[in-house]
Amino acid sequence: MIYIVEDDDNIRQMEAYALRGSGFEVEEFTSGSEFLAQCERKKPKLALLDIMLPGLDGLTLLKMIRENPSLKDIGVIMVTAKSTELDAVMGLDRGADDYIAKPFGIMELISRVKALMRRVENSRPSVMALGGISIDDMRHVVTSDGEECTLTFKEYELLKYLILNKGIVLTRDRLMDTVWGTDYEGGSRTVDMHIKTLRQKLGENGAHIKTVRNVGYKIE
Repeated sequence: MIYIVEDDDNIRQMEAYALRGSGFEVEEFTSGSEFLAQCERKKPKLALLDIMLPGLDGLTLLKMIRENPSLKDIGVIMVTAKSTELDAVMGLDRGADDYIAKPFGIMELISRVKALMRRVENSRPSVMALGGISIDDMRHVVTSDGEECTLTFKEYELLKYLILNKGIVLTRDRLMDTVWGTDYEGGSRTVDMHIKTLRQKLGENGAHIKTVRNVGYKIE
């Protein structure tokens, strides 16, 4: 998933059209506040941030992303109407992965996005662990105290998302949107039932999954 934050309708639509044509899933935003709100519901792999935005500008958004533990691994390409060295340096110094100056060609945009996507994917650990729980994402295998657990696809995705956000309270709505998708019509009870079976399958390590009353769950 790629998020585009750009207040110029023509540029944003051009970027979105080009990326969708290359097989990427894209969501568009005209303001930083809309972008951040959606990130809390569903985190993208990569964001294209225009520097000159109304309200929260691109550099401020970049700083907020890098300081947020649950968002800091998002790949970020800064987009600026200025081609000065200062713009590039400021973005890269604040943690941007790349930058592109307007006007730019479609092929250049696609090339930079694909390159960063590869870097983002390769930087993610294939094995994640917490307590006695281990996830081998390459083999799609979960073990608890060395014993392999047989999980459904949704249980697996739920556990992985919890571990990727360890220590962070995740609302039921956020878990629903991320694991089941925004089009899923089931209620939050679905999350509760999957948490229950997940805890059972993890045995004693199921206790790492904590219920936060009236909010959701976290793992620690």
